[in-house]
Amino acid sequence: MSALLKIEDLAVVFDTRAGTVEALRGVSLSLGRGETLGIVGESGSGKSVTAQAVMGLIDVPGRIAGGSISWDGQALVQDGAQQHPSGIWGKEVTMVFQSPMTSLNPLMTIGAQLEEVIRKHLGLGRAAARDHAAEMLAAVGISGARRRLDQYPHEFSGGMRQRVMIAMAIACEPKLLIADEPTTALDVTIQAQILELLAGLQERLGLSIILITHDLGIVAGLCHRVAVMYAGQIVETGSVDDIFDRPAHPYTQGLIRSTPRLDEPEDRLTAIEGTPPGLLHPPEGCAFRTRCPIARDDCRAPQALRPFGAGFVACTQPGVDAWGDGK
Repeated sequence: MSALLKIEDLAVVFDTRAGTVEALRGVSLSLGRGETLGIVGESGSGKSVTAQAVMGLIDVPGRIAGGSISWDGQALVQDGAQQHPSGIWGKEVTMVFQSPMTSLNPLMTIGAQLEEVIRKHLGLGRAAARDHAAEMLAAVGISGARRRLDQYPHEFSGGMRQRVMIAMAIACEPKLLIADEPTTALDVTIQAQILELLAGLQERLGLSIILITHDLGIVAGLCHRVAVMYAGQIVETGSVDDIFDRPAHPYTQGLIRSTPRLDEPEDRLTAIEGTPPGLLHPPEGCAFRTRCPIARDDCRAPQALRPFGAGFVACTQPGVDAWGDGK
């Protein structure tokens, strides 16, 4: 599968009064055409910052400190410097942000916000843009689409607002959709509808999708591959089947075993004790070693991703059962 998106050794920092926060430290990823990549990890692991870097949204006090990002052969970031190729962001690469409640302008109608995107990137006139906006609302399952163009965000439910955000993201028929926690604050039924919508759009439009989430159940149902992030680094990548059936990194194992499963009822879930390290002064070597039950002295050395099985893992003891239950 040819890579549509390539991220290599990406570093992003934030300059604060307390010092420099190393938000991303040597992140490398690739995404194929028509593929769905899930990025998982605890809050603060760098998932959203990775997406923002791809979208060119790293701004002061943040800055890209190193690495490169290329999109379909064009440089978005080269040698740590942000490039500005035309016609990519908002058209070929789009993003659905975390909160549908706050992502829409409350003072503008839904139609005005959709039409603004369409006119900017497709160059359509007012009438054609309005027709296309109505088509997009209908495509994401909003009934009475043309009538609802004249309504304001407060007249839509949370699930409907998220559908509007997805309609805005696909209006220009992008090649890549980045969905950052697309089901946050939505109830379970609406979550399922949004995920079904994304899967249908991918099949119909041939979309590549990056799905950022902390919900492993969503990843299992929608993604082809998974990247596990911890403390600004990727600690494991692999196919969904490999990650869920044969997790190699102790952190990945802990995440999976701390998630309830209906098919394997447990008396007690695994708990990962402690908290992620602060990134003002990241620990040397494996950042997870202070919480890892099988950490040893050589974990203090830098851990690069290396092949293990069908995936890649950054660990001195890949595949060892870190949590002692033999599963």
